[in-house]
Amino acid sequence: MATLTWHGHSCFMLEHDGTRILIDPWIDENPTADIKSGDVGTVDYILVSHGHFDHFADCVKIAKQTDATVVSTFELVQFCQKQGVKNGHGMNIGGAYLFPFGRVKLTPALHTGSIAGDEDGTHTTDCCGFLISLDGGPSIYHAGDTALIMDMQLLQGRVDVAILPIGDNFTMGPEDAARAVEMIQPEVVIPMHYNTFEVIQQDPEGFRQMVGDAARVEVLEPGGVYEA
Repeated sequence: MATLTWHGHSCFMLEHDGTRILIDPWIDENPTADIKSGDVGTVDYILVSHGHFDHFADCVKIAKQTDATVVSTFELVQFCQKQGVKNGHGMNIGGAYLFPFGRVKLTPALHTGSIAGDEDGTHTTDCCGFLISLDGGPSIYHAGDTALIMDMQLLQGRVDVAILPIGDNFTMGPEDAARAVEMIQPEVVIPMHYNTFEVIQQDPEGFRQMVGDAARVEVLEPGGVYEA
């Protein structure tokens, strides 16, 4: 069994067999977050989809306080290590690696890329999503920030739980996210990246109606838990 806790926006804590994996940690300045970075406790891995502040702002801080291993694109991990992060595992789009908890593959995400805090502009990176196949557990797809892309068809039949942005403006909106569900065909879909700012206000119940019988939609409140 795996447990997913939503901490607002795109930040999730994934727990499985004693391993704690934090995804896209933007907490302290996140108006919808239910915790602060000092409250996260033990973290073994931090997965970061890209370097925009609303996915990355607390990564270095938490990695330093927990000695967690940062997993992301090579360039973003390199930047973290230059900020004093001890443990990092750089990857690239389409690549996969077998970690002690399971296999992680970086999936394509169509979105602009920059790294918050890179004042010299010396690091650039593409954006990604994560296909996390837990040993003895479910397969979880965290899409990161992305538009609807045809690559999602390649995930069909490989995903138990899909975590998809629905906010629009910066990512795909509810209509395109519902089409993504049709492509991926997960058992469960959890919406994210909405209602943090006025410009990404959405009704998750409207998204549920668009998805219909294609998957079970689990709408979480910040601090809410889904057990897979």
